[in-house]
Amino acid sequence: MAILFPPEPNKEPSTRLSPLISELRHRLAGTEPSLLAARTGSEFVTPEFHLFLWGKPVCLTWPGFVAVDSATRQELHPDQQTLLLYYYNTADGTPVTGQWVSFADLPGGRFYNQAFQGYTGHELLKVFGSHKPAFERAAARLDGRPYPLGDTAFVFHALPNLALLVIFWQGDEDFNPSYQILFDSSANHYLPTDACAVLGSILTHRLIKAGA
Repeated sequence: MAILFPPEPNKEPSTRLSPLISELRHRLAGTEPSLLAARTGSEFVTPEFHLFLWGKPVCLTWPGFVAVDSATRQELHPDQQTLLLYYYNTADGTPVTGQWVSFADLPGGRFYNQAFQGYTGHELLKVFGSHKPAFERAAARLDGRPYPLGDTAFVFHALPNLALLVIFWQGDEDFNPSYQILFDSSANHYLPTDACAVLGSILTHRLIKAGA
């Protein structure tokens, strides 16, 4: 599994990701805009695509494929540019299933599942512990949609056809409380597995920030 955002602390994101962003834009060149819009669940209004990233309206210009904030027209952070470009390169229009799978069930994810749980579920546990109301408040601030699993769970839409589910189990005298991030089973039709790992990490940090 490739490393989407290689840890190079001595390089700024714009420098570190610039070659990858250029490559991803090059792969999209010449693809029919209406086809890309249909595959990604976005809307194409010449000269750009309109969609939501974590509930925030953004645009992807065409034919340059530069992601900008819809309101300010400022270019998005290189990490966000990369995620959107991966989404447009990977999306094939497969219907969302509504069936949830673990990171281990994604292609190539089993080997990295322990690490993924370490920087997602374990981090949420450190911050929220067994305090269910605190987690629910943080999820509500991010417009999470309640879902009937575990002791409480919320769905978050990162991209039009890509949602994540965060489940909390209260635990008891035999089991500790725990958190887990799941993906719709169609996720690998919209992002490579390492990009899904990045999404899980981003959602974890968004929840922690919302709970501060």
